[in-house]
Order: sequence, then structure tokens, then C-alpha cells
Amino acid sequence: MDSVTLHSIWTVLMFITFIGIVAWAWSSKRKKSFDEAAHIPFDEEDEPKTSSKPGE
Repeated sequence: MDSVTLHSIWTVLMFITFIGIVAWAWSSKRKKSFDEAAHIPFDEEDEPKTSSKPGE
């Protein structure tokens, strides 16, 4: 096997991996999990700011 063949095989394997990740990310089974993760920053309550400087 020459290097061109190895590079071609590597490119095809990486493309298949990429397609697999895209299919996993866009899967309807993952939608609920991703939606919950997307709302995590908004679910936390704001903590009151405390000042470390006296007189504020």
C-alpha cells in the first residue's frame, strides 16, 4: 500500500466518523437531552452581589 491509498482510506474513515457524529447530534432521541442542557444557564437563580469593599 502506498501513502496515497492510506491517505484515501483515512479520509473516508474520518468522513464516516463525521457523518456518524452529525447523525447522533441531530437524532430525535437526543433532542430532549440537548434542550435540557441548553436551558441550564437560565435555570439557576441569580445570587445577590456582595461587595468586598467596605462602605458600598
